[in-house]
Amino acid sequence: MTETVRARFCPSPTGTPHVGLIRTALFNWAFARHHGGSLVFRIEDTDAARDSEESYQQLLEALRWLGLDWDEGPDAGGQYGPYRQSERRDIYADVARRLLEAGELYEAFSTNEEVAERRKAKGQDPQLGYDNFDRDLTEEQRAAYRAEGRAPVLRLRMPDEDLAWNDLVRGDITFPAGSIPDPVLVRANGDPLYTLTNPVDDALMRITHVLRGEDLLPSTPRQIALYRALERIGVAEFTPKFGHLPYVMGEGNRKLSKRDPKSNLFNYRDRGFIREGLLNYLALLGWSIADDRDTFTVDELVQAFEISKVSANPARFDVKKAEAINGVHVRALDAEDFVQRVVPYLQSAGLLPAEPSEEQLTRWRTIAPLVQERVTVLGDAAPLVRFLFVPEEEFAPEEDAAAKNLKPDAEPVLRASIEALEALPSWETAAIEQALKDALVEGLGLKPRKAFAPVRVAITGRTVSPPLYESMELLGREVSLGRLRNALPGNAE
Repeated sequence: MTETVRARFCPSPTGTPHVGLIRTALFNWAFARHHGGSLVFRIEDTDAARDSEESYQQLLEALRWLGLDWDEGPDAGGQYGPYRQSERRDIYADVARRLLEAGELYEAFSTNEEVAERRKAKGQDPQLGYDNFDRDLTEEQRAAYRAEGRAPVLRLRMPDEDLAWNDLVRGDITFPAGSIPDPVLVRANGDPLYTLTNPVDDALMRITHVLRGEDLLPSTPRQIALYRALERIGVAEFTPKFGHLPYVMGEGNRKLSKRDPKSNLFNYRDRGFIREGLLNYLALLGWSIADDRDTFTVDELVQAFEISKVSANPARFDVKKAEAINGVHVRALDAEDFVQRVVPYLQSAGLLPAEPSEEQLTRWRTIAPLVQERVTVLGDAAPLVRFLFVPEEEFAPEEDAAAKNLKPDAEPVLRASIEALEALPSWETAAIEQALKDALVEGLGLKPRKAFAPVRVAITGRTVSPPLYESMELLGREVSLGRLRNALPGNAE
């Protein structure tokens, strides 16, 4: 690619960032970084009824958490600003005026009802939309409509020829001449619509590649027609290349809805997905680094990303696969990095205070490597290590685990464990392991699963935990024996 790539990400600040939107941001970011180009971050906030500052701040928060940086945009500046459409109204008004004066736009006064009646009178489906009736109104006709108190919208005069482009994802696409009615670019009250603002901004910001969702594909012919008009009046120098990214699907093979909890990006952050894992999975929603490989680093993504390798087929968001891929990245973290990343989740669960003591952090660091091998998201660490940090008076096995593993027939196991452990001269992992195996497997003749399940639940409160013997060493002799005694029938609260 010989031209300097200028891609853009231009969301509307409505609602909470969702995974489909962020997938689009990721592909634009990876494309720009792969080609050594620039990423422009632009906020399309001209809809005052729907846009909010809260949503804008959430977008910034989401992109910064994921490390998706931009070269131009809010907080970064750039020579083509401002980068919020709400601050560019004078620009749109000027361009619309120039287009109108050049005959590229025209005033249209027809109401929706009038258009429908004309369609019906011709035996046509009213759903076909606008019929281009106002294209050639005389000045006298326009004056008459104004005299009635009508205010016109401004429509783009679509060309009487096929509109075609080579889509970077889907190949050659053609819309036949006459299949697209003349679109409204400016409302009767003077407010510019997306059909005007988006191409004007792309033209003035010299965007070379437009990578956006498949749902926007039907608007592309209108944008191409407008680009040609902008070129004719000297606003645009070229028409960018378009690539339409596949839908992200949810359950039931339906497009993932904003209202679906699985679409909320922050739900994944709150659960403990890490940026490396989530970016890896989002990249797989329509792209792959190789047929036999699902996991890769962010650097490898940038190095390998080619828009031509993006599939046109819908991609299904699979939470289980996302978790599995995240788990690979969690296990690849440096040990201390893992320790630090989990601390906020332990604090949120009430297991560590805002300012943990050195003793608490040491205990966490000691068990962390064992936890790191067992979790797929960082939030899973807190339940696993709760038994190490909860005050002893608040400790109690989980109800289901106790009901299945601390029944009366577990009493011989617990008593044999207590007796064997009380006799230990040193409280170390290897000694604990040997004593319990001698007492339960050899002494009672039990299979390991049946032998150690009651001990695990008594000590950790759960059937799934970090390794039992290391956990008991960390808890200490007194606490471990106390928990075993409390688990005896008649002693458990």
